[in-house]
Amino acid sequence: MKVFNTIQDLRAYLSDFRNNSKIGLVPTMGALHQGHISLVNESKKQADITVATIFVNPTQFNNPEDLEKYPRTLKGDLEKLQAANCDVVFAPETKEVYPNKPEVSINLGAITKELEGKFRPGHFDGVGLVVSKLFHIVQPDLAFFGQKDLQQFFVIKKLVDELNFPLQLQMVPTERELNGLAMSSRNMRLSETEKEEAGLLYESLKEAQKSLLSSPSTLTVKATIEELFKKSERLSLEYFEVVNTSDFKPLQVVTEKEKTALCIAAEIGGVRLIDNLLLIS
Repeated sequence: MKVFNTIQDLRAYLSDFRNNSKIGLVPTMGALHQGHISLVNESKKQADITVATIFVNPTQFNNPEDLEKYPRTLKGDLEKLQAANCDVVFAPETKEVYPNKPEVSINLGAITKELEGKFRPGHFDGVGLVVSKLFHIVQPDLAFFGQKDLQQFFVIKKLVDELNFPLQLQMVPTERELNGLAMSSRNMRLSETEKEEAGLLYESLKEAQKSLLSSPSTLTVKATIEELFKKSERLSLEYFEVVNTSDFKPLQVVTEKEKTALCIAAEIGGVRLIDNLLLIS
């Protein structure tokens, strides 16, 4: 496994593969878990060479404290990627990606103003900027993202479509703990008790999915989920919405089941968690 810290060295190495090999990209912010490794595994199946990136992107954090607390575990991350037979790792310092304070911004429109965009202003602008940079640096044929960040995937899809990036996006299903909790780097900040209680996110999604497959109205389902969280001593519900994946606007009635997603965000122990299910998996 080759590890690079500079754009120049990474590009020089990849130039030997670019014409004859299919390159797969797995962008991460480190603090790797099995969910990230599943992306690497999928890339290994579909691409000839897999590049994982480890970069905690400051432009997508609207809360400086959240950026500061984000876990950084580079040594362990490299060991996990080595065990997964990842071919290349790009782990730059912030100055390598942003030599100066960025003045360019990427606004991807209405989809970035809903759900996560509403609660984390500017978040998707930062995601769009760093993903654009990584696409230009690596020039992959395929890029792999997890379903756990569903809205992010569709934001990046819009980025790819509108800027004509010559690559295919692949969405990989969410990896979960035994109690259904979506694997996330933020889970490292939870106690075992908090992790167990946070299983309510997935339980709520499954209950809502079952209800919506029987009745298209979302109002009753939303009320039920809100009541479930009111009974929890530690979990605080930020939002639960049923949306169309074309624009992530909340729905009152489900009309296109194959484009409908259930999205949830909650906080426990000062840690913000998100999860989702597609209505038809």
